[in-house]
Amino acid sequence: MTEARPLYIETFIRADIERVWRLTQDPELHPHWDLRFSAIQPIGTDDSGRTRFRYERALPFHVIRGDGVSLGEKERADGTRTSALGFSTDDRLSPLRRGRGYWRYIPTGGGVRFITGYDYHPGWGRLADVAMRPVILWMTAWSFDRLRIWAESEDAQPRWRLRSVLALWRAERPRASRCRTTPPPKGAMSHAPETLQEVTIA
Repeated sequence: MTEARPLYIETFIRADIERVWRLTQDPELHPHWDLRFSAIQPIGTDDSGRTRFRYERALPFHVIRGDGVSLGEKERADGTRTSALGFSTDDRLSPLRRGRGYWRYIPTGGGVRFITGYDYHPGWGRLADVAMRPVILWMTAWSFDRLRIWAESEDAQPRWRLRSVLALWRAERPRASRCRTTPPPKGAMSHAPETLQEVTIA
């Protein structure tokens, strides 16, 4: 999609796959752990199972709004689950203009490997994206660790807010460094499901 390398984040969650699926697929719960979204509103599902939605990312003096489409696979022959997503916004203040990516859920003996790979067209141009892409990678990895902490607990809501990054004395706080961000040898998109081809937004 771009000349830059797609982003890859992986974490291991010691929780049941049903809990991880619910926290990531429920549009009301998803924004509670993912820094990339403030709100997600489903607007309909088509005959192929694709769900269209609108999303928001609230900034101090502005709200970025965009559209997306997702397609999940809850039952696969190999026991894994996947979710493919495409998104787009015309907002000039968004560093991500349009893109697509996936989640893959791989159950293991002690929990779930939760993986994402995604790419996007930069909203501020390629030069600015050199600085922004590492920030977006960090945001995603920090969010994944916040999800991990939440999923492994019995809490109804995640405990940690973004300001906890300043609480250096709290070893249990979410940390992006706990996640793997180095793609596998075949690349960040090597775990992508075939359904990724069905969620592109022009």
